Amino acid sequence: MQHTTIKRAIDPAHTTMKPASAAAGAALLCMLSMSSVQFGAALSAPTMAAYGSLSTTWLRLSWAALVLAVLVRPRLLAYSRAHWVAAGALGAAMAGMTLCFFAALQRIPLGLAVAIDFLGPLAVATLAVRRARALLWPVLAIAGVVLLSRDRAGRIGEPLGVLLALAAALGWGSYIVLMKKAGKLFVGLEGLSVSLIAAALIATPFGLAESGLHIAPGQLAATAGLAILVPLLPYALEMVALRHMPAGSFGILMSVEPAIGAVAGFIVLHQPMGVLQIVGTLLVVAASVGAVMAAR
Repeated sequence: MQHTTIKRAIDPAHTTMKPASAAAGAALLCMLSMSSVQFGAALSAPTMAAYGSLSTTWLRLSWAALVLAVLVRPRLLAYSRAHWVAAGALGAAMAGMTLCFFAALQRIPLGLAVAIDFLGPLAVATLAVRRARALLWPVLAIAGVVLLSRDRAGRIGEPLGVLLALAAALGWGSYIVLMKKAGKLFVGLEGLSVSLIAAALIATPFGLAESGLHIAPGQLAATAGLAILVPLLPYALEMVALRHMPAGSFGILMSVEPAIGAVAGFIVLHQPMGVLQIVGTLLVVAASVGAVMAAR
């Protein structure tokens, strides 16, 4: 009963709605998810600088898994092998992309990290294209991402940070495909709950290794709040959104995220936005609007 109440609170198509309304509602959930991720990432910078990215990410995943398990109460004894495989694969993708992404943020600017990370959903979107003219939107989006990754001095970021962001991109692309599959197999948010438990367990060795088996009370408190912004709220919103839109359209819509990341980095971290970043932001927004309109 409780998981049904949670689903109704965030699912735009839980009640009877026209397909166009459901698609618009799903797109709105994606926008809320992306904003939560990027501003959550920006606000995480002081905590990661103080305690390390791996232990901070592990604790966030653990908090999110605990909170959602209490709210959803997944029926662990009722799942088939297919359920466990889907949830485990999704949890591995979640752990990999979050660990790599937040480690990249310690080495390269937020806008650049998100621009590289976006290559994952862009690949999903491009593979889903069936009409040649629909390729316009991925092309426009990638042009904006390229501009976002440059300033007047050229490309920005150190090699290790770029490699970590590329690994996060691989995880993000896998996450989109696996999240859609888990959303079909499980009822409500049960799939997300089990997947978050798996993600927290996978991230545990990395978190403990970095923390040296010592967790400061201040880190526990900080990560409890940050876990709501990333990953709990975004993952829940995206699982619901993917039930009502194709994975390809979702991937193209995610092109807004580098723009949101650049804005969040500018507002919260005071990372500068030059002319190229502003133009890139406009291009990815235009690509996302075009993709959403074409999917209606």
